[in-house]
Amino acid sequence: MSYKIMFPSIAGILLIVMSLFFLANPSYKLSLEAKYYYETSDYKEAYKLAKEAFELDIYNRMASTIMAQSKVSLKYVDYIDMANKYMKTINEIATHDFITTADKAKIKTICEIMIGTYKKLSPSVITDKKLIDKATLYNKQFKGLFEKVTK
Repeated sequence: MSYKIMFPSIAGILLIVMSLFFLANPSYKLSLEAKYYYETSDYKEAYKLAKEAFELDIYNRMASTIMAQSKVSLKYVDYIDMANKYMKTINEIATHDFITTADKAKIKTICEIMIGTYKKLSPSVITDKKLIDKATLYNKQFKGLFEKVTK
């Protein structure tokens, strides 16, 4: 048999066997599903599936990575949701004819909470840029509000 045929044939057979193992192993199958959900920005589902996959096989690096990245992304999503909620509260206060000292203190406290929470966020290379940008934008808004309220 010729070497030109033998080596590619062996390589092809090995790829097929590795692919079948990868697709037949429940841990890796869940990891692939988790990767899909992570890529479609469903971080809760991605985390849940990656955690299941990791529990089945603690050596599954794909599951470990997706689980960690989903956790980071969920922190950003939580920050953005909290920022939306607080911005609505601040906008309601801003519609009043007169802003009381208590309202200013409330806005100051909200800003301090959100600025402190933002400092605890730590993105990775894989974290969705849109999430990072949106959280950064909110952080800048809260810093600006904080400066206005403390003058």
